[in-house]
Amino acid sequence: MDDLVTALREHQELAIFLTLAVGFFIGKLRIGSFTLGTVVGTLLAGVLIGQLDIKVPAIVKTVFFDLFLFTTGYKVGPQFFRGLRKDALPQLAVTVVLCVTCLLSAFAAARLLGYDTGTAAGLLAGAFTESTVIGTAADAINRLDLPAADKTALVNNIPVAYAVTYLVGTGFVVWFLPTVGPWLMGINLREEGRRLQAEVGGEEAAEPGVRSAFQAFSVRAYRVTAERLANRTVAELEAMPRDLRVFVCRIRHAGQIIEPGPDTVVHKDDVVAVMTHTEALMARGGQIGPEVDDRALLDFPAELLDVVVTQKAVVGKSLSELAALEMARGVFLRKLVRVGQTMPWSRETRIDRGDVLSLVGAKANVERAAAAIGYADRPTVSTDMIFVGLGIFVGGLFGLLSVTIGGVPITLTASGGALIMGLVFGWLRAVRPTFGRIPEPAMWVFDTVGLTVFIGVVGLSAGPSFVSGLERSGPSLLLVGLIVAALPHTIAILFGRYVLRMNPLILLGACSGAGTVTAALRALEETSQSKLPALGYTVPYAVGNILLTAWGPVIVALMR
Repeated sequence: MDDLVTALREHQELAIFLTLAVGFFIGKLRIGSFTLGTVVGTLLAGVLIGQLDIKVPAIVKTVFFDLFLFTTGYKVGPQFFRGLRKDALPQLAVTVVLCVTCLLSAFAAARLLGYDTGTAAGLLAGAFTESTVIGTAADAINRLDLPAADKTALVNNIPVAYAVTYLVGTGFVVWFLPTVGPWLMGINLREEGRRLQAEVGGEEAAEPGVRSAFQAFSVRAYRVTAERLANRTVAELEAMPRDLRVFVCRIRHAGQIIEPGPDTVVHKDDVVAVMTHTEALMARGGQIGPEVDDRALLDFPAELLDVVVTQKAVVGKSLSELAALEMARGVFLRKLVRVGQTMPWSRETRIDRGDVLSLVGAKANVERAAAAIGYADRPTVSTDMIFVGLGIFVGGLFGLLSVTIGGVPITLTASGGALIMGLVFGWLRAVRPTFGRIPEPAMWVFDTVGLTVFIGVVGLSAGPSFVSGLERSGPSLLLVGLIVAALPHTIAILFGRYVLRMNPLILLGACSGAGTVTAALRALEETSQSKLPALGYTVPYAVGNILLTAWGPVIVALMR
C-alpha cells in the first residue's frame, strides 16, 4: 500500500487517471432514476484519493478548464447570438431574471450566514449546477491581494460547498420544474403538451416526442395502371396528394430506366419508383397500380446527410416554405437538431443559422439541397486544431485585459476569454463552416474530459481539507442550497407567465435551459409526453451558460 501511495504522489498523472476511472464509475451508479453524474462523481473521487495528499501542478487543471470553456462557447455560439434577436427577447428576459436572481440569492445567503468567499462561490456553483463557476471563481480568488495560505483555503472551500449543494440543487430542480412549476401557473403539464402540440401541428406519438420528427421513408416500385395517372407529367403526379410530399425518383419506360424531371410524362404501364412516407406507400400505393419487384429500378444511390444551415436565403424560413422550393424536390427531413438537442418541428417551424437538418433522399437531390441550405456536415475524425489552439490563445489574451472599477481590477481572466472566443468561433463556424470543424467525438473529449480532469484535480487539491470544511458548513449548506435553488426558478416562472405571458411549456423549458439543468428538460419532456419544452431550451441554455460562468468573479468581488 505504501508503494502505491508513493507512486501516486511521485507520478501525479496516475492519480488523475485513477480519479477519472473511479469518478466515472461513481457517476454511473443509479439510485432509482437518479445518478450523480460524471462531474460530481469525479469530484468525490478526487476528494477521496486526495486524502493521500497528492500535489498536482495547477497548470494541469487550467489547461483542461480552458479547453472545456472554449468548447462550451463553441457549442452554443450560434444560439447565443440568436438570443440577441428580437423574436427571442422573452426567453432572453427570463434567462436574465433567473440568472441575476441566482447571483443575488447566493450572495444574500452567504452574507446572512457569514460564509467566506470560497463557500459563497461553491454555493452558487452547486445550487445552480454550473461547475464552470468553480474555475472562474478560483481564478478570481487567486488574484486577490491575500496571503497565499488564505487564498488556498478559500479555493478549497469551493468544492466543499459545490458537492453539498449540487446534490440538492440538481435533484430539487428536476423535481420542481415539472411538479411545482405547473402548479404555480395553474396548468396540467400533460394537457398543455397536447394543446401546444395541436397548435404546432402533427400528432402525438406512442412514445414521448413528436411524430413528424421520427418518420421513416422508403422507395417502392409500382406499375402505372390507373387511368387518371397516365399521360401526366411528374410535376402533376407529385402535386396530387394534398396531405404529404411524394416524389417520382425513376421511371422504367419501354424497358429503359429514365431519370425524370418535373416535365417528364408518365405513361400507362410505366414502372415508377415512388418515394414518400412508408405508411403512405403501404396505405395508398395500390392506387397507382400493382407493386413490382424491379430491383434495377430501385437500385440508385440514396443518402442520409446532416446539413448545417448557413445560407442567408434560407435562414428564418419555415419548413413549408423550404419544401416548396425546387431545391427541396425529392428530399425529406428526418430530424432537426439545435444546439445538440433534437427539436420538435412542424410545417411552420422556422430554421435558424447553425441548425442541423438531417436530410434523406436520392443522392443527387440531397446534394443539391445541401448546397442551397448550407454546409454538408460529413462524418470525419479530423479536428481543426489550428482553430482550437488559436481560439484559446486569442481568447486568453483578451481575457487578461482588465478595467478598474472602484479601485478593484475587473478581468474576464484567461479562462473567461477562452469562453468568449469559443462563442465567437462557434458563430464563425456556423457562418463559414469550411473551417473550424470539431467532430462530435472530439467535442465530447474536450467538453467532458476537459471538465472532469479540471474537477478531479480540484478534488485532489481540496482532499486534505474537504472533511473539515464539510463538518464546519455542510449541514447549513443543505438547507441553504435548497432555498437558493428554489427562489430564482420560482421568480422566473412567475415573471415569464404573468408578466411576459409566455406559453407554460416553453417557459418551463426556458427555465431548465437558463439554469443549465438538462436533466430537468428530460423530466419535463417525460411528464408532458412531448418534446415541445425543448423549443424554449436552446437560447436560454446558451445565454445562461455564459451568465452563470461570468458570475464566478462577480460573486468574489461582491463578497470582498
